[in-house]
Amino acid sequence: MYRTLASGLPHNNRERVKHIGVGIVIGGKQNEAGRKQVLLFMIPLAVLFGFVSVMGPRASTSPVILSNHPWLWSSFSSSSSSSNNNQLKIDVVASKAKAVDLHSTVVMAGVEDKKEGLLSDPLNLNRSSSTPTAVQPAVRVQDQSNSTMEIDGLNISMSTTNKTLGVAVAAATNETHAVPMKAERKRAVTKLEKLEAGLQRARVAIKEASIGNQTQDPDFVPLGPMYWDSKAFHRSYLEMEQKFKVFVYEEGEPPVFHDGPCKSIYSMEGNFIYTMEVNKQFRTKEADKAHVFFLPFSVVKLVRFVYVRDSHDFGPIRRTVIDYVNLIAGKYPYWNRSLGADHFMLACHDWGPETSFSVPYLGKNSIRVLCNANTSEKFSPVKDVSFPEINLQTGGLTGLIGGPSPSRRSILAFFAGGVHGPIRPVLLEHWENKDEDIRVHKYLPKGVSYYEMMRKSKYCLCPSGYEVASPRVVEAIYTGCVPVLISEHYVPPFSDVLNWKSFSVALSTRDIPNLKSILTSISPRQYIRMHRRVVQVRRHFEFNSPPKRFDVFHMILHSIWLRRLNVRIQNDQSAVTS
Repeated sequence: MYRTLASGLPHNNRERVKHIGVGIVIGGKQNEAGRKQVLLFMIPLAVLFGFVSVMGPRASTSPVILSNHPWLWSSFSSSSSSSNNNQLKIDVVASKAKAVDLHSTVVMAGVEDKKEGLLSDPLNLNRSSSTPTAVQPAVRVQDQSNSTMEIDGLNISMSTTNKTLGVAVAAATNETHAVPMKAERKRAVTKLEKLEAGLQRARVAIKEASIGNQTQDPDFVPLGPMYWDSKAFHRSYLEMEQKFKVFVYEEGEPPVFHDGPCKSIYSMEGNFIYTMEVNKQFRTKEADKAHVFFLPFSVVKLVRFVYVRDSHDFGPIRRTVIDYVNLIAGKYPYWNRSLGADHFMLACHDWGPETSFSVPYLGKNSIRVLCNANTSEKFSPVKDVSFPEINLQTGGLTGLIGGPSPSRRSILAFFAGGVHGPIRPVLLEHWENKDEDIRVHKYLPKGVSYYEMMRKSKYCLCPSGYEVASPRVVEAIYTGCVPVLISEHYVPPFSDVLNWKSFSVALSTRDIPNLKSILTSISPRQYIRMHRRVVQVRRHFEFNSPPKRFDVFHMILHSIWLRRLNVRIQNDQSAVTS
């Protein structure tokens, strides 16, 4: 064989043919015994080579480790030829964006997620997820001293020798030696994982409740078409009462922080802050047990004490919010862990949305609880919460609740209020002093009570002003008057639970000229049903001190609870135990 090979070479090279792979040098004139010796050596080698060709290449460590991630395979293999076997490190980003070092993964998910396996495995969390900034975290595989293997946010401890999770690896020589399998160490369940597992169980319970029997409750059982799904809402509310915990940051000083108005059109801003501060059922002092984190600043107080009147400079408010978020982000790990997705702010002032945009992640990721729930100003019903604007001039509900039966209401529709914004001028233009059935006033005549006019009316007109929210919505509900919402881009309070179409009338600006014909087209029977439903949902808008179950404080918390259920947070800082 080798004579033929050599004869095919130029004469001056026939004496020098090397087979470096087996360390044999053929040179000079070989005797017959030498040729036989070489032949005897090469035949077994050829047989072995053929056997390997048929059976396929030896198993690689890469597909064994990353069999669930085929998109990592090629990168792992191409990098495995590193000269230093103990310094193998691969960074792969699922998207085309460059690698970002994130400590957690956040994914928006609905209650409709599959529940298979969730009851048997409480830690079956979503591990293929995206951050609020739509950037996939880098998937990192390391093999070095104190190294870890990080796949989808999960760290697994690895040994410091030439082993990768106990799978056989190639030695530095030309031979392959299998490394014995090493028992995998158990990973401790983190507090965050326990928290998320509890939320997952709540999601499953809520989903199952919608197809099960109505849960009994000694205080109140939500029933009727006023609710999108009364059974799911009731179960969700009970789950909230049992599980939901809120951590209130203690940093900051009054009056801007931990304070707010309690006797004005913005009263719910101050009342919620105060009630949340003293609440013992939902507030927790242990941040690791909290599902959400409250930023207790008041936009009303920011406008009063930080903003320079008539300066048209929003900078001082913006800098105050930025400084506060930087403070809590530097002192606690929770803001950076979720990029603000499990944090919430609350504002009833018109400048609430603008204030939230002071910090990009606050506006984009955090739960914003706003009276001014305007979708044209980036309000997102999936992430944000609409809560009612309530004008508590005395700080309480004395004299505000109650009204006569439908048969004792002689006025078809009523409105009285200032002319501001784009909608109210149109309303007054068409109906001010034009019809006895449609009582529209800029100013009420002397001696006429605003609330008494509401109690005498079947429908109360609630047009938006400069901003979409109006305290007239709650005032109408308090007095048993069916609210007529005249607005654009407004998301009514608690519309994630309440079906507003069943107890209110929603109109746009273009419907104002036809207002009377629209209202009179509603049959007396349908109006009586709507009136009865208004009375039934009233408890969800009532402010109580101390709070009562299913009242406005608890409904605000429940809306925040629902948004938290729609967020999953995964921390990649996983502990390892022996």
